[in-house]
Amino acid sequence: MTHISPSGVEVIGHLEPGYRGILAPHALAFLAGLHRRFDARRLALLAEREARQERIDAGELPDFPKETADIRASNWKVRPAPHDLRDRRVEITGPVDRKMIVNALNSGARCFMADFEDATAPSWANIIEGQANLRDAIRRKIDFADEKSGKRYRINSDAATLLVRPRGWHLEERHLRINGAPISASLFDFGLYLYHNHAALEMRGTGPYFYLPKLENRFEARLWALVFQHAEETLGLERGTIRATVLIETLTAAFELDEILYELRDYCVGLNCGRWDYIFSYIKRLSAHPDRVLPDRAQVTMTAPFMRAYSQRVISVCHRRGAHAMGGMSAFIPVRGDEAANARAFEQVKADKQREAKDGHDGAWVAHPDLVAPVRAVFDRLMPDANQIALQTDAPFGPAQLLAPVKGTVTEAGAKENIDVAIRYMAAWLGGRGAVPIRNMMEDAATAEIARAQLWQWRRHGVKSEEGTALDAAWLEKAFTETEKVLLKEAGESEELKRRIAAAAALVKELVLAEAFGEFLTLPGYDRLTDGLKTPMRLVEFD
Repeated sequence: MTHISPSGVEVIGHLEPGYRGILAPHALAFLAGLHRRFDARRLALLAEREARQERIDAGELPDFPKETADIRASNWKVRPAPHDLRDRRVEITGPVDRKMIVNALNSGARCFMADFEDATAPSWANIIEGQANLRDAIRRKIDFADEKSGKRYRINSDAATLLVRPRGWHLEERHLRINGAPISASLFDFGLYLYHNHAALEMRGTGPYFYLPKLENRFEARLWALVFQHAEETLGLERGTIRATVLIETLTAAFELDEILYELRDYCVGLNCGRWDYIFSYIKRLSAHPDRVLPDRAQVTMTAPFMRAYSQRVISVCHRRGAHAMGGMSAFIPVRGDEAANARAFEQVKADKQREAKDGHDGAWVAHPDLVAPVRAVFDRLMPDANQIALQTDAPFGPAQLLAPVKGTVTEAGAKENIDVAIRYMAAWLGGRGAVPIRNMMEDAATAEIARAQLWQWRRHGVKSEEGTALDAAWLEKAFTETEKVLLKEAGESEELKRRIAAAAALVKELVLAEAFGEFLTLPGYDRLTDGLKTPMRLVEFD
């Protein structure tokens, strides 16, 4: 059955306990206003992404826009950061489940980025319950007992500052339709969080803070600025109440750092080096260029020339504009049961963060609470003040440095590792998990994207491994079959897990062997998560 309320709004899905409060009529009306005003522009910007990709495929390489030279040359700064975002020396990230939120807020990190995007599989339950969890956390009503351990969880008085990452512009939320069209997942995540929590956040002396993912250019940043302005005016908030940090995780955005900050100058407090998505974007945007093929993922580190140029340019531009330059996240996590391996992992993390602090970054990310203390110790030693914005550096990197290929090798082991990681991750993702520990690394959608993108790139350009093996369709078909057999055996008696492994293997293999490069792994993944929406489902009814 279908019941539409408010006018033109359909909510599709099961109404579990607590969902009604999140999906309240006034909140839906707020979302409908965002959709009707901004979705056409969003879709136009996505079409421009496709058009630009066609130009890059035809030989046009990213460059600094000539028409914005005056923005890059002139002196201006962003609005100063609010008091609780001035010191961000350690930020922890993770999904929006209840236990993670409490542990992250209590971790000792200065900030916690609650992630609706790469660390959360976008099932209906995960998204709505994540909103409820954040609402309860802000109001300090999230204390609960773990049924298995009996441990009681409560938020400490010195909890981290909360930031929220909505999903990217390319994603949609199919469980909410406005005038028959699905709403942007970005607007859905942003709008529900802001609507329900802006007043409670103000009472706590903080504000609605966001991380903005996967922006490609200044026009996409301008759209967020317009969304923020509209939301503030609608809710009666002062200009600049909403604050944001932009993840620089696309190749094209690295050429428009000044412009992105300028468009968001009333709202933006910094840029972040989203390293894993940035590597994926490098492969994706330059996928038609055989001279830009990357070696095994393990060899593409932050010391690679194009990665060094990118991170140092972020620092230089941010500090000139009075903004934070946040470092990226090392994917290492604690190694249980092997003290030597655990010590090596921690040393690698500390070395990575020491490089970032010395370069001038104002903080960095961790993926696990156990890493907060050692990373904080690095920044405490090398950054005695709240940040390093006063440190002005010159990074005169041009297109040659930002696009420089990486020297290295492609190996059979690296290809098999990519297949294994991509299937394992997507099998977990299809089961509702977005952040997955695999062999002592925290993998999320970004690292899975690198894995499948490299396989496509190597096949597309006829790359041979160091061992002399052609990584062609025949070799990949065989490697996928062998990996799937191993994973199915590991699944034991779990028929549900076996089904997910088979679905994940088919999905990844289809993308790897496709003629055209698939824009995002999570797009066909979301098709599978929302298969049930193709048949009539119970709709939520409101008075």
